[in-house]
Formats: sequence, C-alpha cells, structure tokens
Amino acid sequence: MNNENKYKQRKQRTNANNKNKEMAQTAAERNTVMKPRIGITCNFEYKDEIGLLTHMGAAGQKWHYLADHYVNSIEKAGGIPVLIPICGSFETVKEMVSCLDGVLISGGHDVNPREYGMPVKKYSGEIIPQRDSQDIALAKYVLKETDLPLLCICRGIQVMNVAAGGTLWQDLEIEGGYENHSNTMFPFNFASHQVELKAGTRLEQIFGKVEIGVNSFHHQAVLQPGDGFSVTAVSEDGVIEALELPGERFVLGVQWHPEMMYDSDEQQNIFRTFISACRNAGL
Repeated sequence: MNNENKYKQRKQRTNANNKNKEMAQTAAERNTVMKPRIGITCNFEYKDEIGLLTHMGAAGQKWHYLADHYVNSIEKAGGIPVLIPICGSFETVKEMVSCLDGVLISGGHDVNPREYGMPVKKYSGEIIPQRDSQDIALAKYVLKETDLPLLCICRGIQVMNVAAGGTLWQDLEIEGGYENHSNTMFPFNFASHQVELKAGTRLEQIFGKVEIGVNSFHHQAVLQPGDGFSVTAVSEDGVIEALELPGERFVLGVQWHPEMMYDSDEQQNIFRTFISACRNAGL
C-alpha cells in the first residue's frame, strides 16, 4: 500500500472518529439541555356553560380545561407542560405517555364512588364519569406499566389511591366526623392548617422538617390506602394528607394544592424535586 492510500485511510478513520465524538457529544448535550415533558391531566366538562358564559363556544360543546397554576409550577420548576385531554380511546393516552418523562394528575371534581365499590351518597359532589374512567386507567398504567415519576394533587391523590385498590371518604364531616377541610374563607395561596410529615419520608426530605402549613380545598379524602402505599402526612385532626410509594421511584400524592401556593418557595420544592426525578428518569 502506497503512502497516499495510507494517508487516505487514516483521514477516513479520523473523520469517522470525529463524527462519532460529535454525535456522542450532541446526544449528551441533548440529554443535559432538554427539559422533561410532563403530562398534566385536564378537567372535563360535558355541559356547555363554559363556552356559553365566556362567549367562546356554541351550545352542546364539551370542554377540556386546566387551572394555569399547574402549568406555571411545572414550567417554573424546569419542565415542559403537556396537557392530557379526555380521549376517545385509551390507546391515544398510552401513546401520549410514551412521549413523556413524568405525569401529574391534577385536581377537580369528586371521584365516582362506584369506582371503589361504594354507592353514591347524596353528599357527594359533581361527578364526571368520563374523567374518572380515564384518570384511574392512567394512574394504573403509569404505576404498573412504566417507571415514570408520578405526582398527584388533591383529587389526584384520591385517583391514585383508588387505582391502587384504596377507598375514600365521600364527605369528611358527614362520614368521618372530621373538621371542615374546604377552607375557602382563606386566599388560595395561604396556609389554613398544619400537616405533620412522617420522619424518613420523601416529603420530609423535600421540606426538611416534619410540620408544614398547607391550604385546603377538599371535602373528600383517602379512607383506606391502596396496595403498597404508605401514609406520609396527616392533618391536625387525623385526615390522610399524603401517600408515597416506598422506594427510589418518585410516586407522591398530596391532598393540598402546592401549585396554588405559588409564592411559597417551600411548597414549590415539591415541583422542583418532581422535575429533577423526571429528568434523571430519562437518562
């Protein structure tokens, strides 16, 4: 082989090596720079009042909607919010989940008691069966079929609990004899009662202490925890305020609304920790 051919081969190998290094570097940079995509479940309204009252829609239209505090908290923490609507086929939802790095099940209407084997009592609030069906199926799918981090808020913790075989109080005051937990007399970003966090839990690690102040806008709550979940926070009167799945994976449900406490750096730690877990899960 003459020198010219040897030179050409060395040049080709060098170019190939450089290209491989560039590709590896680009992939590493993409993993470092790319923000985790977080699916957030939407509320669903089968009535047309929303569109008619706001003059945005026509009679008979259904609506998918979400409070902006969820979007803002995820974005502020470093994630990309992706809204999950109520779909005609759950296969569509599964396709969406395959593109996500984490899932947040948001708050909303009461969960249908029939989903956890109980008759509907007269003191249950408004029920949206379409959303219940999809949200519970989504929680089951994320928990059993994926390793994605999961954060559940207010109704979300109840959905997660039902998906794991747990049950709910249909009304805390009437059925459980607890204090009122729908503290609408307070501004939504203010704490209205205290919550005790169990030592050694993820929540204690997030907050760095065992007692915090939270807001409260619910009349239902976890009664019997679902399979595998640990109670990691309780209110002053003994209501279950948080559930966690033990282990390294981030699976957390809270009964309060940390996204509404947007000006509390302490509460926003929940979202920062969640996004960090989503980012690390994608590596």
